[in-house]
Amino acid sequence: MDKLGREQGLISYATFSDYAANMALATSGTTAAIDPSRVRDADGAFRDKVRHLNCRIVFRPRVLVYFGIWAIVGLGLLFGLLARDRLELNVLHDRNPQFVVESDGSVRNGYMVKLLNMIPKQRTISLTIEGMPAATIRMAGQATDDGRSITIGVEPDKVTSLKVFVTLPKGRFAEAEEGFSLIAEDPSSHERDVYQANFNLPGAARR
Repeated sequence: MDKLGREQGLISYATFSDYAANMALATSGTTAAIDPSRVRDADGAFRDKVRHLNCRIVFRPRVLVYFGIWAIVGLGLLFGLLARDRLELNVLHDRNPQFVVESDGSVRNGYMVKLLNMIPKQRTISLTIEGMPAATIRMAGQATDDGRSITIGVEPDKVTSLKVFVTLPKGRFAEAEEGFSLIAEDPSSHERDVYQANFNLPGAARR
């Protein structure tokens, strides 16, 4: 409009309410043809009654309330995204067989463990037993001796599945009554997830 030497506002954003008010002004509120003289004065300037888009219309209390509500929702979603667990542990106890009695009288239970790494970089996760102080854990195919913890490398943004065996020695079967916890933890970030597991024994051993 400045380049054409015309008044600003000839082309502008408007609400439906503004449009209806200006049309009513131009037509005297009837179905008559538009009368330009009702909108512009002799100098071509808009008359004072012509409604324009302004900040008071945009930033009405209702609009500010809506903005506040959506801002709260957006902040809640952002917080949920930032605070979500980035390490997840899922454990499935073997169904068949539920336990294996070793030659030395100890009992072994097998578990399928799934570790979900939800960050785009590789991590080293420790899987540790808590509870059943005499129990040990070993990863299937692992050549090292049994211990209370094993270390697993997990790929970025992937699920890593592994088979582990938990063994309870003979004479310590009473510890199985309370079960035990498997704890997956990233030592570098201290993120962890815990699964409460059961340990199955032969019926005679339970007594």
